[in-house]
Amino acid sequence: MVSSSTIHRPAGLRETRDALVEAARAGASVECAGGGASAPWAQGRGSANLVLDTTSLTAPLIHEAGDLTVLAGAGILLSELQAELAGAGQFLALDPPSARRGATLGGVMSSGDAGPLRHRYGTLRELVIGVTVVLADGTVARSGGRVIKNVAGYDLAKLFCSAYGSLGLVADLWLRLHPLPERRCTVRVEATAAEAGGLVLAVLASPLEPSALDFCRGACWARFEGTAAGTQAQAEAAVGLARGSGLEAEVLGGDEDAAAWEQVATATSGGAFEGDGVTVLRAVTLPSELEAADTALQRAGQGAGVQVELASHAGIGVHTGRLTGGDAAAHAIVLASWRDFIADRGGSVSVRQHPPDLDDPALLAGPPPPGLEVMRRVKKVFDPDGRLAPGRFSPWF
Repeated sequence: MVSSSTIHRPAGLRETRDALVEAARAGASVECAGGGASAPWAQGRGSANLVLDTTSLTAPLIHEAGDLTVLAGAGILLSELQAELAGAGQFLALDPPSARRGATLGGVMSSGDAGPLRHRYGTLRELVIGVTVVLADGTVARSGGRVIKNVAGYDLAKLFCSAYGSLGLVADLWLRLHPLPERRCTVRVEATAAEAGGLVLAVLASPLEPSALDFCRGACWARFEGTAAGTQAQAEAAVGLARGSGLEAEVLGGDEDAAAWEQVATATSGGAFEGDGVTVLRAVTLPSELEAADTALQRAGQGAGVQVELASHAGIGVHTGRLTGGDAAAHAIVLASWRDFIADRGGSVSVRQHPPDLDDPALLAGPPPPGLEVMRRVKKVFDPDGRLAPGRFSPWF
């Protein structure tokens, strides 16, 4: 029998399967855990009988450099995987700031974490081409494969992205890679949210191809990468576009570029682990709504006596609101106000992090998504007894 509050760290796929088989026989609930780098984002966490620590699932590691693919265990640190790939001049086009806090590959997949590079490359959902998972009853299932153009069977791998371990435990992943760029540089443009909104739309309508296009801390940031000549030409064109709008712009390269994007990535993620009094909200809108989203958040914060700050993956309309000061009730007012405004614009707001006292499940979850019934059916197929990640998507299921 699995005892209450048991923590188990399986050393491989066989031990993982056996642990889930035993849990199924005992009727025990199971929580999957990685490096804990994205733990504050998991809403509605219940109390599981068994916690499966995946950090020892670091094998296999098979790098097919010629095919630009890699097979890696879910427990490998993302930072270690990137270092391994860099030796062959390749990288996984993913830059979540949680990588610096010990994020595992499986944790990044399960939480849907991503950084500024999502503007060009998307999240891990767009980079995973195959996966091995262990289901609630111990069944080992595989989907996809080791080549990028794989059309055999259902693409089940993407179901496990952002599922927080509620459908099964991710054991290993086949991933698509990209060559490391010859050069990276950043164009920084001092701008208000209104000015940045106009500049972002101008960049999107131009031939420019930024790898990231963000707004935070009083500036718009556009990152370019590729060959040295191509990157330089893109940066110069972006500077010209900004100055044509009456805005000051500068080009950052080398160490300045790296330091700038570390700050931008932290700001746009909400800066997790900064205290119990911080609420981090994530809104999704059209890119054209940057100014409106910022104005609405500022008004809501002023009305509730809460300090607010907006940072944004402006090129794709993914905005992060950070709330500090005030009590949980005040944060709840800001959340409800901003959510209503964004919903009226056709978008949505989710909660990434919140104070312990902000504990209304319905408020934290928000309105159910249009695909809720499909989500429930998928959950029933993969986890019929509802034993995985109990309460994770409460109150929806």
